Amino acid sequence: MAKSTSKAYRNQVMYSIFVRNYRLEGAFEKVRQDLERIKSLGTDIVWLLPIHPIGEANRKGALGSPYAIRDYRAVNPEYGTLEDFQRLVDGIHKLGMKCIIDVVYNHTSPDSWLAQNHPEWFYHKPDGSLGNRVGDWWDVVDLDYSHRSLWDYQIETLKYWASMVDGFRCDVAPLVPLDFWLKAREEVEKVRPGCFWLAESVEPSMIRECRAQGMGALSDSELYQAFDACYDYDIFGVFQDYLEGKVPLERYAEAVNAQEAIYPDNYVKLRFLENHDRARAAFLIPEGMALLSWTAFLYFQKGMTLLYAGQEAECTHRPSLFDKDQVAWHISEGVTRLLGTLAKLKQNPILTDSRYEVKALPQDILYAAHRKGDRQLVGLFSVKGNSAPARVEAPDGFYPNLLDENGREVEVYEGMVSVKGAPIVFEAPWTGNR
Repeated sequence: MAKSTSKAYRNQVMYSIFVRNYRLEGAFEKVRQDLERIKSLGTDIVWLLPIHPIGEANRKGALGSPYAIRDYRAVNPEYGTLEDFQRLVDGIHKLGMKCIIDVVYNHTSPDSWLAQNHPEWFYHKPDGSLGNRVGDWWDVVDLDYSHRSLWDYQIETLKYWASMVDGFRCDVAPLVPLDFWLKAREEVEKVRPGCFWLAESVEPSMIRECRAQGMGALSDSELYQAFDACYDYDIFGVFQDYLEGKVPLERYAEAVNAQEAIYPDNYVKLRFLENHDRARAAFLIPEGMALLSWTAFLYFQKGMTLLYAGQEAECTHRPSLFDKDQVAWHISEGVTRLLGTLAKLKQNPILTDSRYEVKALPQDILYAAHRKGDRQLVGLFSVKGNSAPARVEAPDGFYPNLLDENGREVEVYEGMVSVKGAPIVFEAPWTGNR
């Protein structure tokens, strides 16, 4: 783990925006006008998907992928001007939030400024032409980090943007050398002390495949040397397998618990139910009470919470990355209130630094607990909306349900709680091993 990483990142909520599809106009200014609402969700960090001009060569779709970047040092004119971008960032800062932008350093568009001016910095196929090593990404060409002059250019670019923003989400970070990321972090710190670094770490299957092809591919454990947070992809596949009925809930609980042992003490995972590359949570989990429980568990988890724009509207359609495909906004006041309640729960100091454990109980109920000293925060999440008694390690008594708008209490009787489908979170004494 980056030695300077603060565990307080575990108390934060990140909100991800693809500017093109956020509103009909797809502009920085339209995002800026919505910042008060975004803040009301409990957002601490606004993450903007790539803001740069998009290449025209080999485009996917009508408008191209934002991850096929033509010029790292400019903004996409479709979104507005650099001044418009700076106004957006200023607005984010005025509301007490931070702004991070996407860094796509494994590849560029084939017609990028770098490809035209420094073709020697790219991966070349046997015939001498520029190419990429991941077949599905035929709209990009890969960079070659054996050239130290490329390092200098990329780091200077990071320092330029770090003068405006608070951090970076680094696309497919495992495919870029660790030594580069370590050097970049060191240099950017001179411009933006405390800069936040998020790695899009990848699935174990992708790491294995890349290594089998002779490509470098960093594990989460390696990435944590340079980054403050990594994606949850190391166990996301197990989550999907459970939803599809391929594995029992116990398998997912085991995967979450394993993270507590294999990563450094101050590890931070970006926890999500959906993102711009994956199906919407409301599509994967169509039953309302089940979606409510998984959403509550998302915030209860040890780590930073990610919301992808439209998740708060329970959208089922994931917008295309390659065409105009506006988010279908149908804001529910009930969902907004719930997310605000969950964001307040996220601030509980026991979530910052705790002994964390998850168990799978009968009737598909997740029982999770954060423990510190003589206190614990207990969560019961019926991830299929079932009603059933659940056994907990808490003294008998009545406790406020921290997720109940009406302040109703939870009763623990003979070590049992009656779960009625809705998620339950309460704070109680802890008398177990400390």
